[in-house]
Amino acid sequence: MAELDRKLFLGGRLKRLRHDLSLTQTQMATDLGVSASYLNHLERNQRPVTAQVLLKLAATYDLDLRTFTDDSEPAGEADLVEIFADPLFKDLHLPRREISELVASSPMAAEAVTRLYRAYTERRKRDALVATPEEAEQSPTDWVRDQIQSHHNFFPELDELGEQLFATLGGDPHTLEEAAQRRLKDQYGIDIRFMPAQVMMMYQRRYDPHRRRLMISETLGPSSRRFALLYQLALSEYASDINAMTDKAKAPDLATSRLYKIALLNYLAAAALMPYGRFLHEAESNAYDIELLRAPYQVSYEQAAQRLTTLSRPGSRGVPFFLMRIDSAGNVSKRFAAGHFPFSRYGGACPRWNIHQAFQTPGRIITQVIETPDKLRYFTLARTLDRNLSAYADGAYSQQAIGLGCELKYAEKLIYARGLNLAQPNAVETGPMCRLCERPNCRERAAPPAVKALQIDEWIKGVTAFPF
Repeated sequence: MAELDRKLFLGGRLKRLRHDLSLTQTQMATDLGVSASYLNHLERNQRPVTAQVLLKLAATYDLDLRTFTDDSEPAGEADLVEIFADPLFKDLHLPRREISELVASSPMAAEAVTRLYRAYTERRKRDALVATPEEAEQSPTDWVRDQIQSHHNFFPELDELGEQLFATLGGDPHTLEEAAQRRLKDQYGIDIRFMPAQVMMMYQRRYDPHRRRLMISETLGPSSRRFALLYQLALSEYASDINAMTDKAKAPDLATSRLYKIALLNYLAAAALMPYGRFLHEAESNAYDIELLRAPYQVSYEQAAQRLTTLSRPGSRGVPFFLMRIDSAGNVSKRFAAGHFPFSRYGGACPRWNIHQAFQTPGRIITQVIETPDKLRYFTLARTLDRNLSAYADGAYSQQAIGLGCELKYAEKLIYARGLNLAQPNAVETGPMCRLCERPNCRERAAPPAVKALQIDEWIKGVTAFPF
């Protein structure tokens, strides 16, 4: 009964929603059928949000009320907690309560602090790497990551186009590759050539627009080859849709815009390989067993795992997974989240998270329950990837691992959690990031070295939606 009587003060989230929708208080008040002054009281937490207002919000703006009213920290709080953990602010002894109040009452001010700290860290890194640092700007990779995460790694229009393309190709995942090759040839006059690695050099796929020829490296495995074909077909079929979405995002420069377009194309190719409704049904039917899930679509472990982070369609949602990919040195090359997870923006994964131990058991899935500094618990699984080559500029071998997880309350849906005591799990406390964490014994573990420079192809794939 106490839970039912609990008042909801969601002013910060309401204000952020209005800002994201580019609405004035008067416009949102009109949409909700309330007065502007009442909405102002709600945003300033002077009035609790009623059930009627919540239902109207959900109906008007297609909100998931489970996420909007979640007791977990509001958007931006994890970033600020991480920022104020920097030794630069150690003498302030800033309590968590004040950080929460800042985010709740002034989300734009909290965002401003985050941007300032981001610019500060970018300048500090550049000062350390080059003699004459350039102007501190957000890198294209960070911009694209932020843009994707602002959508919670979910683009409904691309999922619809993916299902449409899947149906156009016959609706059978076992014949999808042959159907894609035929359509590229018949509709767009594009020939497919499989080329030796010595000819392709650093490239896995390359399109020659003059000869209308798609060249694919012979070193690509079956799942990567299928993805390359669907990527080219998605570009040929829906270039105007992709360009419109790219233009709407208003990237700060041409390089960032190109990178974002690649991200959208990768998402669309994956949506055609693993169409939303069918893929979600298979996932739930198999208790999210990734090996069983990847088999009918002939995709890799990484492709299937990453597709799981995109299942956020209203009325047909999957488990809200988060995903992180690291190499054996601890460098993070990919991170996405459909739900809540306090990713470290300015550092790597905590060494207490067993994603690092996955390299000791190649090919095996290991599980763990972790507890983050915000006292939330997550069920995670980690596994190395089946790759033989890295794309580092020096050509050195570097194995990679994927960490996949969700909030503990969803773990009962996963086959990997069966037999575990989820009510009283043995949770491992993790820190916000290696560079700032002061937990005992953490610093004694191997800290990741400075991030190596990546070749452009791997740099692009590391921040975009899906791997080849």
